[in-house]
Amino acid sequence: MTRPLLSIVLCTYNGAAYLQPQLASLLAQTCLPDEIVIGDDGSTDASMGMLQAFAGQARDAGIAVQLLRRRENIGYVGNFCAGLRAAKGELLFLCDQDDVWRVDKLARMVDRFERDPSLLLLHSDARLVDAHGRSLQCSLFDALQMTPQEKQAIHAGRAFEVVLRRSFVTGATAALRRRLVEQALPVGTGWIHDEWLAAVAAATGGVDFIDEPLIDYRQHRGNQVGMRRRTLAMKWRGLLLPRGRLLSDEALRVQQLEAFLARGEFHGSAERAAQLRHKRSHFERRAAIGRLPRLQRLPAIVREACSGCYRRYGTGSRSMLQDLLRHD
Repeated sequence: MTRPLLSIVLCTYNGAAYLQPQLASLLAQTCLPDEIVIGDDGSTDASMGMLQAFAGQARDAGIAVQLLRRRENIGYVGNFCAGLRAAKGELLFLCDQDDVWRVDKLARMVDRFERDPSLLLLHSDARLVDAHGRSLQCSLFDALQMTPQEKQAIHAGRAFEVVLRRSFVTGATAALRRRLVEQALPVGTGWIHDEWLAAVAAATGGVDFIDEPLIDYRQHRGNQVGMRRRTLAMKWRGLLLPRGRLLSDEALRVQQLEAFLARGEFHGSAERAAQLRHKRSHFERRAAIGRLPRLQRLPAIVREACSGCYRRYGTGSRSMLQDLLRHD
């Protein structure tokens, strides 16, 4: 059986400080890609020179390279979406500029896709490292606090249950089939590309993960989206944060996905849209709760708890405490 065409989609912006180890890790793969699409979002540092040299090395290794340089910055979401559209592969691998891939990442993920034709999106755990590449003694899944129950649900084909509660896919670890890009783009307003792609994949097809770190996920001040293990103090401060605007914004984001699925283009999409409508109503009610004096919030919080919404769409008792204690 012929191996599917593999494309890596790498986005860069002033990433020269960390770029070279990532580029080297791409050429060190035991299963080399057929194509690398690089979208540079108007870098003003040494990134372009490094990318041009890398493009020559990759072509010498038999890899096709598209090096797309933008004069004006369009942001990392737009940059990744443009790269995904430009890529010619059947399997597309998202790649950040500042990480380092394990040498068998492509091989491991390709094998999973080949063994499961229903799989639309596959992601993995990652080792968190500092700016110098030193381990932070924490994995990505640990920092995300993924529970055994969530992992079991995802493996069992019930990823949408988890999507209804929270985002769990980190784009730097993700690979997807071309048909997901064709189905899902453009990204809904207010969404990050990896969140949107994972939500659509979970709603319309298969999502799974490899429970091993296949990349070093570098944490530094320049991260667009970083990750840290949450301390007890951070959790306590989180209970007190104003959340009315966040909840209202999340309701609007959910509405975007709801409208997308309500078109009825996919099997089961109408049912998924109804679930999202229920979640949106819950978030709108939570936003309204924060506008009440604290003692007057209790009856509304109890009603939401009895309906099961806090458990289904949030973190259960923690979400209840947030609604009771937060300052809006």
